[in-house]
Amino acid sequence: MQVILAQPRGFCAGVVRAIEIVDRALVKYGAPVFVRHEIVHNKHVVDSLRRKGADFTESLDGIPAGAVTIFSAHGVPASVEADAVARQLRVIDATCPLVAKIHHQGRQYAASGRRVILIGHAGHPEVVGTLGQIPGDVILVQNEAEARTLDLAADTALAYVTQTTLSVDDTRAIIATLHRRFSNLIGPDTRDICYATQSRQSAVRELAKRVDVLLVVGATNSSNSNRLREIGAESGIPSYLLADGSELDPAWVLGARVLGVTAGASAPESTVEDVLAALRRLGPVELSTMEGREEYAEFRLPALLADPTPPASLPPPHDGARQAEHPAAPQTTQQLQPQQLQLED
Repeated sequence: MQVILAQPRGFCAGVVRAIEIVDRALVKYGAPVFVRHEIVHNKHVVDSLRRKGADFTESLDGIPAGAVTIFSAHGVPASVEADAVARQLRVIDATCPLVAKIHHQGRQYAASGRRVILIGHAGHPEVVGTLGQIPGDVILVQNEAEARTLDLAADTALAYVTQTTLSVDDTRAIIATLHRRFSNLIGPDTRDICYATQSRQSAVRELAKRVDVLLVVGATNSSNSNRLREIGAESGIPSYLLADGSELDPAWVLGARVLGVTAGASAPESTVEDVLAALRRLGPVELSTMEGREEYAEFRLPALLADPTPPASLPPPHDGARQAEHPAAPQTTQQLQPQQLQLED
């Protein structure tokens, strides 16, 4: 069986940064370090960090006052930040800088007097966080049908922002529908969809031209991984989402001459290797990697974690200001490889 790996695939700069924040916090402050929500949507990553002493929780209620607490890469509502202040938690913010940029952009639109539309999926942690970061009555639009039925005057002053992990094509269609309906609408087109999401989607579209079946390695609750599987299916090839090799169904690849493999932005390369091992148990594998875009993005760590040396005291309690540094765009200081972070087995 011929197997072609997508390029790029796997970890993005925001995921690498978030995982490293938890790792460095554990080294610097010791266990336990509390993390609100899964730091990224991948069980292998979460389980690895849990074994090192990270304590994952969906609520701040059970976190003792003064404890080191990390906000996940998806971001949190302003109400959670305020709750952390009230509880005197020592917060390190691992919100992806590209998500934080959307929070800032949405607040600017609201401050200018525009009603803000958020294009995204209801209930996704990033959407929950963004809705809670933009003041006023933000309108959530999930698809073209909802865009067509918005009950607003055609000349309403509107602006839109988007979830970072959406399908580029679907988002572009929603934006086009909004522009047809509303004359006073501004927004960033699809530029809010993160560079890693766009490049992985483009790679899958190209890969789909060459393969009979597509396997997407990622978690079922990973938005960007689900979009990759959907793009494969829309391209006309059987496409499957699996967390690792243990979830491979041999029937999926029966009779396939060429198989494509990619991975969502929160999937470690070790899970791709595990899928390849499962494929090799079914028969000989001829492996190659498609030509594709090299990624050089790297996001700065929060200043308080730049030096991993354990401090004489804990960081000060959260005062409402973000302690993470959020550049508006990726730095390009070193190449980012899927294997860059090694997780515990």
